[in-house]
Amino acid sequence: MTAVLPWERANSKVSDRHLKRLAAVYVRQSTRQQLLNHQESTRLQYALKDRAVALGWEADRVLVIDDDQAMSATSAVARTGFQRLVTEIGLDHVGLVLGLEMSRLARSGKDWYQLIELCALSGAVLADLDGVYDPADYNDRLVLGLKGTISEAELHLIKQRMWTGRLNKARRGELAFPLPSGYVRRASGEVVFDPDEQVQTVIRLVFAQFERIGTLHGMLRYLVRHDVQLGIRLREGPDKGTLEWRRPNRMTLQTLLHNPAYAGIYAYGRRRIDPRRKDPGRPGTGRVVQTRDEWLVMVPDVLPAYITVAQFEANEAKLAANRARAETMCAVRGGPALAAGLVFCGRCERRMSMRYHTQRGHNLPEYMCVREVTNYGADKTCQLLNAACVDAFVEQQVLAALTPAAVEVSLQAADQVMAERAELEKLWSQKLERAEYEADRARRCYHLAEPENRLVVRQLEKEWETALAAQQKLREDHERFTRTSPRVLTPAERQTITALAGDIDGLWRARTTTVTDRKEMVRAIVNKVIVTVIGTTERVQATIVWAGGSTTSGELVRPVQRLSQLSYYPQLVARIRELAGQGVGASGIADRLEAEGYRPAKGGNRITSNTIRNLMRQLGCPAGRVHRHRPAPPGEEPGPDEWWLKHLAAELNMTTATLYNWINRGWITTRRESCWPHRLIAHADQQELAVLRERRTRPPGWYSRRLWNETNDAPTNPTP
Repeated sequence: MTAVLPWERANSKVSDRHLKRLAAVYVRQSTRQQLLNHQESTRLQYALKDRAVALGWEADRVLVIDDDQAMSATSAVARTGFQRLVTEIGLDHVGLVLGLEMSRLARSGKDWYQLIELCALSGAVLADLDGVYDPADYNDRLVLGLKGTISEAELHLIKQRMWTGRLNKARRGELAFPLPSGYVRRASGEVVFDPDEQVQTVIRLVFAQFERIGTLHGMLRYLVRHDVQLGIRLREGPDKGTLEWRRPNRMTLQTLLHNPAYAGIYAYGRRRIDPRRKDPGRPGTGRVVQTRDEWLVMVPDVLPAYITVAQFEANEAKLAANRARAETMCAVRGGPALAAGLVFCGRCERRMSMRYHTQRGHNLPEYMCVREVTNYGADKTCQLLNAACVDAFVEQQVLAALTPAAVEVSLQAADQVMAERAELEKLWSQKLERAEYEADRARRCYHLAEPENRLVVRQLEKEWETALAAQQKLREDHERFTRTSPRVLTPAERQTITALAGDIDGLWRARTTTVTDRKEMVRAIVNKVIVTVIGTTERVQATIVWAGGSTTSGELVRPVQRLSQLSYYPQLVARIRELAGQGVGASGIADRLEAEGYRPAKGGNRITSNTIRNLMRQLGCPAGRVHRHRPAPPGEEPGPDEWWLKHLAAELNMTTATLYNWINRGWITTRRESCWPHRLIAHADQQELAVLRERRTRPPGWYSRRLWNETNDAPTNPTP
């Protein structure tokens, strides 16, 4: 009896069970570029189909699976050909998986071993041009594993060599990349300015206006207001290299300002792909912008430059400072706080943030240091003070610093206005020249056409009319611009600028000067303002650090909540006791304190008599005498048990407003003078005074609660 082992039988690895299923030919095509320009894999699929037929499969049962079919699927996330292959095998529809070589069947070792395991479970076999492999057989499985490992190592070496060559070429500045607007690449590979002068003018105008305005959005509004468009060269398509004019947008301008190529710097590796942020359905995702220290290559003075390296670095610093972050100054905003973004805490040396609260319909700003509260959960803020006192100090010092340079400022302002108008006029002349060329070109095309061919002539005539209309509209817009903004300043305008610069204070407070303008002037010469509140008092130490590094210090007075917070509160209390002991009333004490320089807690020039009266009540001081009244008419003077209301209020240690309330309730009997000012005179003998004093000692709201508790038949005005 003879036994034939499985590997000794011809075609033993391909059985009838396999032939009843489909044969899957996998063609690896990773990208669209490979599909269009590298079609060798597509040609080899015919050889693979012949290989499947030679193994016993019918031609109509051979299924070709490639990545291009998967990429054209209508699903939201396109499946690769390998994923389709895994799905087919998982459904037990495939008996043979055929590829050019086993290393090309998957993109990674994980996918490869997953395919081997699925084929072993479903009973499918693998094949390439070298042979047929059964994943369920140990020897074949070992060979497939070795092939996958060798392929993965080979792929790594190929990628490493390609990356090293690419990096070395970039270090020499020879690696080509898509150029930004304003540059073109010649056939020799040399990078030069765009030959269109208008494109260069717009690029230089963008950088000049950002240096003047200082914010990205402000520059965008400037370009939109003056109808400035950006020239873009198409990078792909049938019109590749054609110049198109597009309206400016925020992202394009932001990319333009961050691009080091405009400073002549050849940079490579500014954006790298982070696999954690990559979306499988979007090939262009996952790019992360690196800091300047993390660029792979940076070679200066390789490209023609629109700006200097110093200006590029200043623009980067300005964009970073404009970001709304706690550690940055942020861009100028429209709030009323003059020193917003410049104030630093003198205790923890951190930048103080802004807070607004509404009072009587006005937004009142406050500077506060809350980093300890937000970051470390502290119980209270480090410092909090009203912005008015700080802004007043900064305004005073800034005006004092600007006054000596008034003439120089006026001349620079005039030169700046003329330079800006010259740039815009140059741009307008280039627009007019381009419109004239387009109209002349349309005219020549029209005259070159055969008059009998009306199908063509009608279209050319329409294009000529459109070009002429655009040229006429552009001329009208230019005339309007010239009328509103002449190129040269008149002597009257120069004299006006010089006069305004000489009156810095008047220019600062003019209605046409906005809060944003004032903030820009402050930021131009001030780096920071350091404030330190002395304890919890009203005294604040302030130091201005100027742009040149010099400093100016001073002491401010801030509003506080209570009189007890004032640094001179002990002296204030002692003085009130002294004046009250001399018999001076509350009004007289308020006059004395104002003359002696004592100020209230929340700002102002005078501590009111009511505040003095309440403070005297808390201190237990005698009420003092009340100022003398105007004499009453003859025969109407107060009698022995009659009082002027202010005298009675002082006797009862209460306010006259409460007395009027008691009079309205009927608890005090009064009479009125017959002549102007018709003052009230109250009657209160010793017994009535005792009743009023007892009523005075009762808590607020006592009578209201008593009325609610009484029965319906109780008297309306009960006697205490």
